[in-house]
Amino acid sequence: MQATRNVRRQPAIHILASEFGESTLNEKGSGEFDPSFVVTKLGSRINRVIVAGLLERMEAREVSNGSVIYQGQLRDPSGLNYFSVGDYVSDSVKELAIEFSSKLESGEPILLMMVAKTRLYQTDEGAVYTSLRPEEMCIIDTKRYATWLARTCDAMMVRMTNYTKSLDFEANMESMSKSELPLSTIKGLIAARNHYGELDLEHYRLNVMQALDIAEGKLESASKPLPQKVDIESEVEENDNQTNQDDLESAIIDIIKSLDQGDGVDFETIIVNSEARGHQRSVTEEKIESLSDDGTIHEPAFGWFRLV
Repeated sequence: MQATRNVRRQPAIHILASEFGESTLNEKGSGEFDPSFVVTKLGSRINRVIVAGLLERMEAREVSNGSVIYQGQLRDPSGLNYFSVGDYVSDSVKELAIEFSSKLESGEPILLMMVAKTRLYQTDEGAVYTSLRPEEMCIIDTKRYATWLARTCDAMMVRMTNYTKSLDFEANMESMSKSELPLSTIKGLIAARNHYGELDLEHYRLNVMQALDIAEGKLESASKPLPQKVDIESEVEENDNQTNQDDLESAIIDIIKSLDQGDGVDFETIIVNSEARGHQRSVTEEKIESLSDDGTIHEPAFGWFRLV
């Protein structure tokens, strides 16, 4: 009689797009049925995640075998999660992908939450990317989104605290076992520190502050379609006394520095993150143009910006 093997389903972790998207380390057990994990810079070993945000893209693409894959982008305050829906998912998830694609084409905003399996893959050129395979998806309202943001920020702050505490010990089991860190976190922290090296947590702190701002009520930029461009001169005049240009310039530079993963940061990401800090869209648009003109930032590809 063939032995029966119990396969334990891995827990789903609340995570922001920035932490997941920066991951380049994958762990796979030696057994055929052992789960694979993406290890983040904060030392979180994740097999499944709970993510949420504004659905920005859901496009059908035909692959070589004739089947159709839907590829999507989900934006939270820290950046983008990329996901795909193909033949390997349930019929209910496929039906939702078709429905969401139709809604987006009509201009309807969609706040989406999903439970998904994590994936890390490397291109022939050596670049490493993350993606998600949805297991469940549902449309949520702003109240539930705010709750997800709060829980996700809490989980991220715990991971940052554990990472900081781990720095008092060498990145090996003998040393880390002497710490008071939860045993369940030590393996991931050791792997992360040895793989990623020294880590600056500042941009993660910024991500948390931006997310909590939105959770506390500044939800318009995260849950509604981006507004049409308005008259810059009139809005600048209206908000001149409220918007400090030096603060705005520092904010844009900080956003690009924090979120640039090698290809620059797209225009709308800069705008959304700037709005989360209280800056008007049109004023930010003008400042981006000004910084580009004076050589502070440059545009290597249309709509993408990097620091000079």
